[in-house]
Amino acid sequence: MEVNKVYQGDSSEMMKKLPDNFIDLTVTSPPYDNLRDYNGFKFDFETIAKELFRITKEGGVVVWVVGDSVVNGSETTTSFKQAILFTEVGFNLHDTMIYEKSGFPFPMSNRYYQAFEYMFVFSKGKPKTVNLIEDRKNNYAGQKVARNHALRMKDGSVIQNSANKLDKNRKVKPYGVRLNIWRITNSSSKGDKIALQHPATFPEQLAKDHIISWSNKGDLVFDPFAGSGTTLKMAMLNNRNYLGFEISAEYCNLINKRIGSNLSGFIRTSPEGDFSNEKEHNIGLKESSHEDSQISSNDETSLNNNIQRLHNISQFV
Repeated sequence: MEVNKVYQGDSSEMMKKLPDNFIDLTVTSPPYDNLRDYNGFKFDFETIAKELFRITKEGGVVVWVVGDSVVNGSETTTSFKQAILFTEVGFNLHDTMIYEKSGFPFPMSNRYYQAFEYMFVFSKGKPKTVNLIEDRKNNYAGQKVARNHALRMKDGSVIQNSANKLDKNRKVKPYGVRLNIWRITNSSSKGDKIALQHPATFPEQLAKDHIISWSNKGDLVFDPFAGSGTTLKMAMLNNRNYLGFEISAEYCNLINKRIGSNLSGFIRTSPEGDFSNEKEHNIGLKESSHEDSQISSNDETSLNNNIQRLHNISQFV
């Protein structure tokens, strides 16, 4: 099994073939509550949560984009149940973020229009990479941070405020850290037309911003529900390695078309259990170059050597 590719198969089973502490960042949006016809496939969430914890590196992050449907007049609370299970298997709930959509389908007449999804950011311990995006315009840009006023303590005493004490000349930056509510335009016909052949795409900007926030160049980004390949595409465009699993052969073909039409690199799809000349039950893990257009079909390197090789690659890229 090579990185920088997508493989067809059940992700709950495919992940068992990956080594411990292997993935830097996962960005995914699983099919939930049967809101879309996902070619009749369902997934074993509990196994996937446990496997994600096992294969995520210490300090690695999982971004889980999910929402709830309304059944018999009540929201399902699927998102909350999944978040709780993630913490039970060992993850920290680092942040509960909101993806505010630019539009909504078929609003109900007896409740406010539903226009968001949760973006749960889970971490395996303290996040090892944090690149917070600073694009929120500050109203007080250019003004001094340290105002010349004192702070009154609980006991009534008065002390100099810390900002004034540390740097009297420090000024407010033009842009500050973004809030944890992200308003992003929904996927539309104006975007990647190939991706829209999938029933439930999420915006490229959403995937890109999380990839930038929680990983560095050369890191390995994973999507166990590759869908139309949004996470994989944005990982490659932002100089990350990627790995995707997708259960539907139809959607794997869609990813091949999408990646091939947008990128100079390539992607190969292999069905579960068939890794193109790699012996079944002895699957190698190696890095596939973005620039090469062909893959050797004679690689007989052992599993242990390939795993060590990829670990070495991940340390130096």
